[in-house]
Amino acid sequence: MAIDLEVRQVTKRFGDFLAVDEVSFEVPQGHFFSILGPSGCGKTSLLRMIAGFSEPSSGTIAIRGTPVAGIPPNRRPVNLIFQHLALFPMMTVGQNIAFGLQRRRESRAAIDAKVRRILERVGLPGSADKRIDQLSGGQQQRVAIARCLVLDPTVLLLDEPLGALDLKLREQMKVELKKLQAQVGTTFVYITHDQSEALVMSDRVAVMNRGRFEQVDTPQNLYHQPRTPFVARFVGENNAWSGTVRAGGEGLVEIEIPGGRRVRSAAALPLATGAAVELFIRPEAFLIQPDPGLPQLNRFPVMVKALLFDGANSRLLAAPPDESRELLIALPQTRQYDHIRAGDRVEVGWHEQSGICFPAG
Repeated sequence: MAIDLEVRQVTKRFGDFLAVDEVSFEVPQGHFFSILGPSGCGKTSLLRMIAGFSEPSSGTIAIRGTPVAGIPPNRRPVNLIFQHLALFPMMTVGQNIAFGLQRRRESRAAIDAKVRRILERVGLPGSADKRIDQLSGGQQQRVAIARCLVLDPTVLLLDEPLGALDLKLREQMKVELKKLQAQVGTTFVYITHDQSEALVMSDRVAVMNRGRFEQVDTPQNLYHQPRTPFVARFVGENNAWSGTVRAGGEGLVEIEIPGGRRVRSAAALPLATGAAVELFIRPEAFLIQPDPGLPQLNRFPVMVKALLFDGANSRLLAAPPDESRELLIALPQTRQYDHIRAGDRVEVGWHEQSGICFPAG
């Protein structure tokens, strides 16, 4: 498969500050690749280097096999969409989309044909004569994408483009962007701090922390098989304990957690007896009032502190006895637990393969 974007050992320094630290990855043609991380992790610095707004301190960036060092942004086969779409309000939709083509001095007939075709591709046929303020937020988003796609870039770079939208529209646009990228076939490189955006839309996701990639993987593997504690915390919700290995080994280990309880869990790495570890369990991994006949379950009682109702994402906020630690426990949507109230004492359990632990630190 052809590689549209290749980044090799790219580093970016601002004085003594190391913003991007020897990052390497490649994006195959037609893929949706996301870079996910908290504010300040270096993802925007990396995107700006790909776009050509700044140069790496070291390392190489190539597009379709051609190194782009020293090539200015307007001559690179990439386009960049920011959170603020920067559409021209005094121009019509068609004029906005045609702007880049006019600067290329293409013929009027060619411009009109390209504008018409790209509006059909983004689901806005017949909108060329509309004013920007006549469009919804989602439609304006599609116009901004169309304005870039009409220039036929090899790679489209998107810098948190949904950040300015309200929650409901943002949820809708995640699906729209996923469908649009699959339809047009252009390679997308998308940066965000919102894990839901990255997981829903992407073929592969890089989780970035302190200038480095912690894990590059499919959304499913990032969620179910995190390779570092940072990825386990950052991708999805997780309950975390500090503990000590009491029976080590490969695959499964026995851990003593606060309260003197011992549990068994899968381990990301071989762990020796006495090692300090961090243990992570997803809210949906807990079983409420589990069947006593189910083997290989870690079990303990909890006190329900609150019911956090959020439809399909409802949770119990609970605490084990004699612990200040609070646990998030997913509520199945069977309604069999509608009777549970704050102050109730219930037993919970989780399968030993549902947790994952890492060496502490």
